Amino acid sequence: MLIAVDHGNKQIKTVHTPPFTSGLIQSDTPGFGTDALAYRGKYYTLTDQRIPYRRDKTEDERFFILTLFAIAHEIEAMGQYSGSLMRVQLAVGLPPAHFGVQAKRFINYFNGRGAVAFQFKGKPYAIFIENTACFPQSFSAAAATVKNLASFPRALVVDIGGFTADYVRLREEVRWRNGVPDMAACDSLENGVILLYNRICAKANAELDILLEESEIDRILRGEDQDAAPEVIALAEREAQEFINDLLSGLRERMLELKSGKVIFLGGGATLLHRQIEASGKIGQAIFVEDINANAKGYEYLYRLQHSGR
Repeated sequence: MLIAVDHGNKQIKTVHTPPFTSGLIQSDTPGFGTDALAYRGKYYTLTDQRIPYRRDKTEDERFFILTLFAIAHEIEAMGQYSGSLMRVQLAVGLPPAHFGVQAKRFINYFNGRGAVAFQFKGKPYAIFIENTACFPQSFSAAAATVKNLASFPRALVVDIGGFTADYVRLREEVRWRNGVPDMAACDSLENGVILLYNRICAKANAELDILLEESEIDRILRGEDQDAAPEVIALAEREAQEFINDLLSGLRERMLELKSGKVIFLGGGATLLHRQIEASGKIGQAIFVEDINANAKGYEYLYRLQHSGR
């Protein structure tokens, strides 16, 4: 079965299930939770406290454990559970700036493990990852979700994620290889929303003597926190607008045209900062992809496209 997983620094996303935070708690005992995953004598539960940023997600086993959670969720959502060995084709992705250097290592991180046995919610799982394919983030999401993408004479795809803001420049003359664009037209800026959270938290602490959590900032920027002090809301809104203005200026400095052609915004950060992007006055024609699972759907789409002739 084909399973696509988007390994975000903030959240793990799949095609059929809601995202969950990229955070784990490890224990030697099962604990009291019903959603524990047991693997190699250890017990893992998900937490809202995300793992600190990892440029290379293969440094330890934590993102593999998070992948096991994602695979189990997808197997259940698709009704594909079997008590025997389940064969999995895995579609994953990386930021464009990391793709060329890390893609092979990321593929090998999942491949070659043989049969992997674990328990989730007390149920035994046995999977074999028989093949892994890796695709560039941002383009993958646009390819799967934006209608008539190939017909646009010029388009810029901007994916604002947890730690990076990835972009792909698409033009009629761009070259394609195996279902993905020429990577010379892709890159990443380390301007994800985690940097915005850190900036707001630091200023709230220094200027207002208030300690904020990332979830609180999310609620403020979505207009859902009615109990936040007006000065906290004003600070968060001001920093968010400055963050977007700086990001768009950084794209323009890279000679990327924002006023003509279409600019396709996607990723959780773009959804969160939709108002600030529109208020910036720097974008000509903006298209917003609100689906948080868009990259995972793109990996699945491109995997099928890549393997359709085999």
